[in-house]
Amino acid sequence: MNHSKLDPTRPLRLRQVRPAEPSRSPRNIIMPEVIFNGPAGRLEGRYQAAKEKNAPIAIVLHPHPRFGGTMNNQIVYKLFYMFVERGFTTLRFNFRGIGRSQGEFDHGSGELSDAASALDWVQSLHPDSKQCWVAGYSFGAWIGMQLLMRRPEIEGFFSISPQPNSYDFSFLAPCPSSGLIIHGDKDRVAPPKDVQTLVDKLKTQKGIVITQKTMEGANHFYSEHTDELLGECSEYLDRRLAGELSDPRPKRLR
Repeated sequence: MNHSKLDPTRPLRLRQVRPAEPSRSPRNIIMPEVIFNGPAGRLEGRYQAAKEKNAPIAIVLHPHPRFGGTMNNQIVYKLFYMFVERGFTTLRFNFRGIGRSQGEFDHGSGELSDAASALDWVQSLHPDSKQCWVAGYSFGAWIGMQLLMRRPEIEGFFSISPQPNSYDFSFLAPCPSSGLIIHGDKDRVAPPKDVQTLVDKLKTQKGIVITQKTMEGANHFYSEHTDELLGECSEYLDRRLAGELSDPRPKRLR
C-alpha cells in the first residue's frame, strides 16, 4: 500500500545536498562496489567489511528516489563512514531503479523489500555478527523504521528528518528499539511540529529510549549544517556503544 502523500510532480529536489564523490574515502578506507540480488533484480551498493568477524552491521538508506535521492547523497555517504570508522560492517545501496539497481520505484513497499534483502545479504556474509543498526535519511528514515519493526535483531537506529506529515508512521506500535531522531527547526519538508508529535508518541513507550535532537537553523537538506549533523550522530553512536541511552536488555540475532 502506498502511504506516501508526496506528489512526484512537485519541484522538491534533494540536490541541494551535493553528492559525494564515490571514489574518495576518508582515511583511505577501501570501499568495494557490490552487486547483490534483490526482490526486483540486482541491487548496487558500496560495502565495507569490518576486520572482526562478530562486528556489528549497519545499513544506510538514502532519500526519495523520485527527488534525487541516491546512495551517494552526501549525508548518506558520511553516515556510511561514521559506522565504518567505528568498526561496523557497513552497506549503503541504491533502491530499485536508481543507478545500476534494477526495477522500478514502488512507493515504499518495494523499497522496504530492497532494504530487507540488503540486510539479508550482509548477514549471510557475517553470520557471527551480534548487533545490527539502521540509519535512514528523509524517505530512507521511513523505510528504516519499517525495517526496524520487521527485524528484531536491529537494536539501534538513526532517523534523520523523518516525514510523519507525508508518510504513515502508525506501524510503530510499539517501537522496538532505542534510537536517535534528529531534524532541523527550519525544515519545511518535515515541519518540526509534526516530527515532535511523532517523538512525543514514541517517548511514552516503555523499554526503549528515544533521543531527540532539533538542530537550530537547519533545513531538510542540512545546508551548511552537515558537519554539525554528523557530529550529533557520531556523539550519539559513541554513547550507545558505551552502553548509554538505551534499555540495558540486549537484543540478539534470530
